[in-house]
Amino acid sequence: MARAPRTAPPVLPEGAPATTPWFRSLQVSGFTVTVLLLIVAALIVLAPSLKVLVEQQNEIAELERRVAEQQAVVDGLQRDIDRWQDPAYIEAQARDRLLYVYPGDITYLVVDDGLTVEGDDGTPVSDEIQTTRVDWTRALLSSIVTAGLTDLPADQLISPVQGGVE
Repeated sequence: MARAPRTAPPVLPEGAPATTPWFRSLQVSGFTVTVLLLIVAALIVLAPSLKVLVEQQNEIAELERRVAEQQAVVDGLQRDIDRWQDPAYIEAQARDRLLYVYPGDITYLVVDDGLTVEGDDGTPVSDEIQTTRVDWTRALLSSIVTAGLTDLPADQLISPVQGGVE
């Protein structure tokens, strides 16, 4: 099949604006149009399948994440079961949760430990290290001597701080 001779592009007169768009100079053959139509048809046919594939991949990822979470829960429960097989753990839980004690043990139950500790003047006790205003060695010695030499009951005794020992 013989091709038609190519013609030279038209020459514009001088001073005339070049207003022809760039795509007008393209020459499209029938083969190119056929290939483009086949590509468009393939995209139209495959697009729903690709959409389903992406949705399924997202669903699989979500299910794998949920399986990993459930496996972590199962592993935690298995650790709890293994702990409850240990007699020392059972004893510790009975002491802690049920307040069980052995005969002869002395236990202390703190009823309300949510209160903040405050000093005598109503200010909260700080966590910082502070110097004391009382000589603790003299206060201890005074307390021992007072406890050993007095006949007064404990509620009538005066502490060394209140008694003026500074």
